[in-house]
This record gives sequence, structure tokens and C-alpha cells, in this order.
Amino acid sequence: MQRYFKETVGELRKVSWPTRKEATNLTLVVLLVTFVMSMYLGLLDLIFTQLFSLLFS
Repeated sequence: MQRYFKETVGELRKVSWPTRKEATNLTLVVLLVTFVMSMYLGLLDLIFTQLFSLLFS
């Protein structure tokens, strides 16, 4: 078990970690894309709800 953790730490040291600025920028991009997609899907849901409401009532 000790060998496993030692090798894990060794592998983590080989990882090329992003800088704080890169991580912040990438996080903002993910949040922006998530927000835009949620607005888009919410709008589609609203449109289809209204459309089906008109068709079936």
C-alpha cells in the first residue's frame, strides 16, 4: 500500500499543472459556456412547451 502512494505522488509530480491564471481563465470559460447552454436549452424548452400547449389544447 505504501508503494502505491509513493508511485502516485511520483506520477503527480510529472503532471504539467496549469498556472493559477490559466486555471482561472479556463474556469471562467466553462462557467460562461455552461450559462449560455443553459439559457439556450431553457429557451428551447419554453418554445416547445408553448408549441405543444397550442397544438394539444
